[in-house]
Amino acid sequence: MSELNPFKIAQAQLDEAVGILGLDKATHDLLRWPMREFRFLLPVRMDSGETRIFHAYRVQYNAARGPTKGGLRWHPDETIDTVRALAAWMTWKTSVVDIPLGGGKGGVTCNPKELSETEKERLARAYIRAAAPHLAVDRDVPAPDVYTTPQIMAWMLDEYETIQGCKHPGVITGKPIPLGGSQGRGDATARGGVYTVREATKALGIDAAKTSYAIQGFGNAGQFAATLHREVLGGGTLAAISDSGGGVYCKNGIDPDKAIHYKQETGRVAGLPGTEPISNEDLLELDVDVLYPSALENAITADNAARIKAKISCELANGPTTPEADKILFKNGVFVIPDFLANAGGVTVSYFEQVQNTYNYYWTLEDVHSQLDRRMTDAFHAVHDMSKKESVHMRLAAYLVSVSRVAEACKLRGWV
Repeated sequence: MSELNPFKIAQAQLDEAVGILGLDKATHDLLRWPMREFRFLLPVRMDSGETRIFHAYRVQYNAARGPTKGGLRWHPDETIDTVRALAAWMTWKTSVVDIPLGGGKGGVTCNPKELSETEKERLARAYIRAAAPHLAVDRDVPAPDVYTTPQIMAWMLDEYETIQGCKHPGVITGKPIPLGGSQGRGDATARGGVYTVREATKALGIDAAKTSYAIQGFGNAGQFAATLHREVLGGGTLAAISDSGGGVYCKNGIDPDKAIHYKQETGRVAGLPGTEPISNEDLLELDVDVLYPSALENAITADNAARIKAKISCELANGPTTPEADKILFKNGVFVIPDFLANAGGVTVSYFEQVQNTYNYYWTLEDVHSQLDRRMTDAFHAVHDMSKKESVHMRLAAYLVSVSRVAEACKLRGWV
């Protein structure tokens, strides 16, 4: 559906914020589009000996506040508009947590589940050979995202350093720790989100330790959220989890550790002992305190938003709620922690990784958690204060905070 084009959604969200901020037309036009975007064709030799051609992208949305930064997704449905939208959201994400970076994103249209490890390596290296002229620690820094891993980042770093003939560990983040990765990167996205949930429960007067929660999308972020919710909030009951193959529910609660072990053993959550089946759609509509949409875009739309009963929706996925759904949720009193605030923990720790690479001095896990907590807590309250000041929902408030910062940087540079 055209109205669910992710980039059109990102533009519509920006337009609403610009209307309130009263930005001039030139600034508005500048912020509506990527400043640079690249498309690549990647010929890759497969294990069978045949050569397959992959379509790939890199979008550098806005660099007014610093080098562009953003993940690289491998997904069969990847399109330039998805990458544009994600690059826009990365621009607002780095701004809302107030780190000195711009926003970028990359993608390869492929199904990584069909690729062997050697094919993945050849694809990773092919991408860097194509993109290398446009990457640098002070230009654009990729990171892992959907279906990309620290190992894939390691191959990419090696290919980049081979091309450049010297060491540049900060040009790729999300690396394995022996190659300059940061402590705390693995669970950073979920941890940052759970920190904002903790602050939201305080703001709403909810007893954090007694919260019930459900997770749609039991991948990396979803699995970490399952255990971190309990750890950071001091308790909670996990009512339901789901993945692309369906979900499971237990009114008495699911043990997060057992669920993660089962998922890792079987590759699915369906059939988890002691649970009953539930669809992804029904999971979203459960009467729980906290909902974690942690899958892909457009999970909550105008069609189902009125049936969402959660008190808090913490968007660990990118773009899980459409603009029409936002209005319905706000009207019904659902407190949405928007994606580019809720899941900003990942890029924040990626920024920490760049800092550590630059100084060649590495932090303890406790240092990373402490710094992440401070950044996420400050960002939450900046957005929540704006929400109360302007009487708008949290996503629009987050846009008002982040867009004003990017616009200010553009004006100071004399671009507009």
